Amino acid sequence: MAEGRSSIIISIFSTSSGIGKTITAINLAAGLTNEGYAVCLVDLDLQFGDIVKYLKLEPKYTIADANADFKNDAANFDVNNYLTDYHYVGDNGEIKFSVLAPPRMIYDAYRIEVDVVESLIQQLDFFDFIVLDLSAVFSTLNVAMLDMSTIINFLGVIDFLPSVKNFKIGYDTLIRFEYEESKIRLVENRANSQKLIDGHDVERLLGETFFHRLPNDFPSVNKSILEGCPLMFAAPTSSLTKSFKELSGEYTGRISHLAAEPPAPETNHGLFSKFLNMFN
Repeated sequence: MAEGRSSIIISIFSTSSGIGKTITAINLAAGLTNEGYAVCLVDLDLQFGDIVKYLKLEPKYTIADANADFKNDAANFDVNNYLTDYHYVGDNGEIKFSVLAPPRMIYDAYRIEVDVVESLIQQLDFFDFIVLDLSAVFSTLNVAMLDMSTIINFLGVIDFLPSVKNFKIGYDTLIRFEYEESKIRLVENRANSQKLIDGHDVERLLGETFFHRLPNDFPSVNKSILEGCPLMFAAPTSSLTKSFKELSGEYTGRISHLAAEPPAPETNHGLFSKFLNMFN
C-alpha cells in the first residue's frame, strides 16, 4: 500500500461463542500475509483470548502492559515494543505476522481502557491489515472497534433455530448502528455440516446474502491447533484452507467476490423454511 495510507481493519465478530472466531482470525491473518501484506493480529477477547495458545506463542508483553505504559507515558510510547511475531517456515513457504496478545490474567482485562485501545490500533497504522478477534458481546470496547473497522466480518454457524435467532438479532443490531451495508460481511462457518437449516432460507430471513461460506473440517482444525500453526501449513490440501485463501483474496482484491453457492451439504432436510415466520 502507498505510504501515508490507513490500514484496513477487519473485525472478526459474532454474538455466539465457540463458532470459530479465533480460527478465522488466525487463518485470515495468515492468508493476508501470504498475499504479501504486512498484518497485525490483535486478540481483543480480553478475558478468554487464546490466539497465543493456538499459535504456541510466549509473548513478553501483552495489551495489559501496553495499556499501563501508554497511560504512564503516552508521548514516548512505541506500540512495536508490545508486539510478538509469529513466524513459520514450511514446505509450502514462509509467513510472518505480528500479534498483540491479550492479558495473561483475567482481572487485567478490567483495567484495559477503551480510549487507550483506540490509540493502540491507530498506532498500528504502519500495517496494511489489522485483524481484530473480538469477544462475543456488544461491549463498549467491541462497539468502539466495530466503529473503527473497515470491514466487520460477522461470523455465524447456522445449525439450529436458536443460533439463527441469535445471528439475526446480532445482524439487526449492527444494522441499527447505521453502518454502511458494504461494511458488514456475513460469513457462514461450517456451512456444509449436517443441519436442518438451508442457508438460502437464512438469507431470506436476513434480507442479505452471505459474503462467504467456510466449509466444515474439524480434523484439519484440530491438527492446526495441535501443531500451533495456520491451516495453510497444517493442512494445505484441506477445503477449509482453500476457502480461507479465497476469503483473503476477496479482501485483497485478488479474487472478485461473486454470490457463490454454498458448499454441498452433508445432509439438508430443508425444514427451516417452515419456521421463518417465527422471527418476522
